[in-house]
Amino acid sequence: MSVEAARAKFQSYLSEKGLRVTSQRLAIFDAAFAQKEHFTAEDLLEHARKIDDSVSRATVYRTLPIMTESALLREVDIGRGEKLYLASTGSTQVAQVVCVDCDRIFEISAPFMEWYGSTVSSKLGLKPVSQRLQVSAQCIAFRERGSCPNRTR
Repeated sequence: MSVEAARAKFQSYLSEKGLRVTSQRLAIFDAAFAQKEHFTAEDLLEHARKIDDSVSRATVYRTLPIMTESALLREVDIGRGEKLYLASTGSTQVAQVVCVDCDRIFEISAPFMEWYGSTVSSKLGLKPVSQRLQVSAQCIAFRERGSCPNRTR
């Protein structure tokens, strides 16, 4: 999905929910879709304020659930106390691999997940509505050389 299509989807979703399309919400959207790596709510606040300095922390925290409900952002919890986010690329079948040495999150296409989710759910008489695959992995280079080439934070 293009950024323009995602922006239109966001504006439409806000309208459907009876919420106003404000410059602050659009700045949050723009900041989120400008990020190439996973980000926290506080990271998003910092980037959104560069676009519109009137963006408040409360607006960021209220807008994140709206963006995840509308499938514009993926929320990732790696068990470290804060959630991370990444703009959705349109592919819903992704696996997340988390490096336990540097906490970097890699997302890879996992087309088998749809089949797997349907297969195991149907055996129980259920229909899948969401699924995720998250793998924790160690950095081989870090274990061998003491430095992780993927460290970004």
